[in-house]
Amino acid sequence: MNITCSKELLINNITIVNKAVSQRTTQPILECILLIADRKGFRLMANNLELSIETSNIEADVYELGSVALNARLFSNIIRSLPTNDVSITVDNKNCALIKSGRSEFRLMGQPGNEFPQPPEVEKKQPLKVKSHIFRNLIKQTIFSVATEDSRPVLTGEFMEITPHKMNVVAIDGFRVSYRTTPVEDYDDFNDIIVPAKTLSEISSIASTDEEEYINIYITDRHILFEMTSCTMVSRLIEGQYMEYENLFNTDSSLFVTVNREEILHALERAILIVKDPKKAPVSMEIKEGVINITSKAEIGEVFEQVAIESDGDPLVISFNANYLVDVFKNIEDENVLMKFMSPLSPCIIKSPDSDDYKYLVLPLKI
Repeated sequence: MNITCSKELLINNITIVNKAVSQRTTQPILECILLIADRKGFRLMANNLELSIETSNIEADVYELGSVALNARLFSNIIRSLPTNDVSITVDNKNCALIKSGRSEFRLMGQPGNEFPQPPEVEKKQPLKVKSHIFRNLIKQTIFSVATEDSRPVLTGEFMEITPHKMNVVAIDGFRVSYRTTPVEDYDDFNDIIVPAKTLSEISSIASTDEEEYINIYITDRHILFEMTSCTMVSRLIEGQYMEYENLFNTDSSLFVTVNREEILHALERAILIVKDPKKAPVSMEIKEGVINITSKAEIGEVFEQVAIESDGDPLVISFNANYLVDVFKNIEDENVLMKFMSPLSPCIIKSPDSDDYKYLVLPLKI
């Protein structure tokens, strides 16, 4: 293989594929980035057997075709350290890569490119097309509710319920539920899938914010493929039955509160400044006509905040891990939100006053 490319383009694409490089493995080749120069062009790939990322073609002059797998950490560090923007990479028949830039030369032993594990084949039938910035927001506005422990593997991913008319995205960690929905067009299939949170987190960091760009999504029984402008990503799906989340929102409510989102967000953020452990020192909310009184107490002091509201129902005192509420309010864009309560031990439901585009559920804490 023999190519020349710009340092800046290489760094940008190394950053993308590094997200799929294995950090802990008994297979050294999974710690590598695969460099591919073929008749299609020059690309990079990484694969940790759970997630595979292949860049789109990188602008480069390809003088000789070939491939090689180079240690990702060393290759990345070398490219970043090069003195000029012009980089040439030549690989001999012993898989030794000569990397040159200006007066600097590095020789880096690699592994045969044909031994690098290839991603699973995902047949590209009809794609689910979602605008890139919308999909990014769906992830950002729900992923904080994904479980981080492996005791229930299905909860370590996000549930995607896809119909010809809409896509629902749900995350549950046992203490809270996040739900978002968006319309879809020109899709004729039904899919209920669970996508690993790590995959979605990486997509959120890679996907374009351009409002005119789309992500094409292809789904099989075990894998999902995301086709973006910068790269293609293939991930396994999590197998199992997801929770019946809809019933969680179908609870009776006796108290309805409309509040300015920013005002209650900032009040809660101030209330948790003195709290070291939100589980042991929950924030209390006293809801009565016209106001919410928010208090938090710790050994080093206490905080009192008051927020104006519009309410309909009986007064209530309820306590929460306030970080859970802060996560919700940070990820809502509406000026006002509707909070629904039933009792001090029943969950709080937070939604739009005007639609069902988003719904959040947060369990209270016992005092």
